[in-house]
Amino acid sequence: MNDLELIFSMLGEASTTEIVKKKNPVGFVENKKAANQGGKIAGDARKALELETGDKVVSSKNYLPENKKKKELKK
Repeated sequence: MNDLELIFSMLGEASTTEIVKKKNPVGFVENKKAANQGGKIAGDARKALELETGDKVVSSKNYLPENKKKKELKK
């Protein structure tokens, strides 16, 4: 995950949180609708950036660096 993927993921989460605060959904179906709305906001923003830059935002990279040395449990 690169910086932009993380940012758009956070945008989706923050958008969903704000929608939930304003609409106060009750139950799974209403909360799912709010989550879809928040995700659409982030998805639309990502697509707009990709159109503007001509580059894809989504990558196969891992955001966190890999551990160089894995710790093993002592037997």
